[in-house]
Amino acid sequence: MLRPGDVVTVDFVGAIGTKRRPAVVVTTQLYHSPHPDVVLAGPTTQLTAASTPTDHVLQDWFRAELHSPSAFRAYLGTYAASSVTASGHLSDRDWQAVQTRLTAAIALN
Repeated sequence: MLRPGDVVTVDFVGAIGTKRRPAVVVTTQLYHSPHPDVVLAGPTTQLTAASTPTDHVLQDWFRAELHSPSAFRAYLGTYAASSVTASGHLSDRDWQAVQTRLTAAIALN
């Protein structure tokens, strides 16, 4: 069962092409139960580029099972929930910061 803040690996479609990379689950069980998909956000290892108000440099990237220092970016994609499996989870402090950035990026308030 996927949870918000889980780290998964998918073929992430980006602005330039498709690349196998980690992603973060940003939808809840309330969303997952009636839908066959999951919404993911793609982190980046390009830390110098992650300097906007909607980016967050992950403090506990290693604990989240990421292979190198990474930053959260509010770059979203939708994937079949059955095609992804969690391999890690963001720390509480990183997940709280990600939620703040998501709220700023997609007008949740």
